[in-house]
Amino acid sequence: MPSNLHEAGMKVDFKAKQLEFASYIRDPENNPPPADVQPQRMAMYRELFFNNIDSFLSANFPVLRTILDDRQWFELGQDFFSKHASQSPHFSEIPEEFLDYLQNERDSSADFPFMLELAHYEWVEMALSIAKETVPANQKSVDTLLNQHIRLSPLAWPLAYQYPVQKISPAFLPETAPEQATFLIVYRDQDDEVNFIEITPITYRLLQIIQEQEEVVTTDCLKQVTEELNHPNPEMIRAGGLQILKELAEKTIISVA
Repeated sequence: MPSNLHEAGMKVDFKAKQLEFASYIRDPENNPPPADVQPQRMAMYRELFFNNIDSFLSANFPVLRTILDDRQWFELGQDFFSKHASQSPHFSEIPEEFLDYLQNERDSSADFPFMLELAHYEWVEMALSIAKETVPANQKSVDTLLNQHIRLSPLAWPLAYQYPVQKISPAFLPETAPEQATFLIVYRDQDDEVNFIEITPITYRLLQIIQEQEEVVTTDCLKQVTEELNHPNPEMIRAGGLQILKELAEKTIISVA
């Protein structure tokens, strides 16, 4: 019995020491260093951990990195490092954890108003590049798309942003969102290359309908978008929509069942 109590005590002590160690590494300004570890060694550990996080963020959010100066970038990384409790131990999921932090924990009036959208836009490329799904090949000719069942590729993501995130750079930093939202389709093709295409609101709505229904007949999809638009020339909308669907099928953004 005493042996078991001793072992339990050792486990509690270890957890407490681990928490003390991690707390200081995360936020040395607000947590004391472990008393039994040399300050130089703690500084080395902290620099190692923080630099690993910083390198992953810089690699996955290159545009965000370029529009922030060194001080702003360091403070952003430090805030993430100290505040966010990551739910995944995998380095590849750090960018997604960073998005969660920006959306739910970040609170700074000095941030660009488009920062979350830009970060999401940059994260999408990485997420699609490592996704395990495969791009289904079209089994039927896209020329006979009418009346066929179609579905959205699992590696094609329709996106809508308030800001034109694909244009943001050090030379273009919009302070307010334009009246017209930005619609994009990001997809990985059969050569495993990730592509970004700016699309019209109608194309975005077509993709939404396909995505919502998982699989839909082209005529039903075109009928729904035509009715929603209430256009005076519905045939023109149907013909234009069919052409859009053919182009999307050629790019394997949608597949023909």
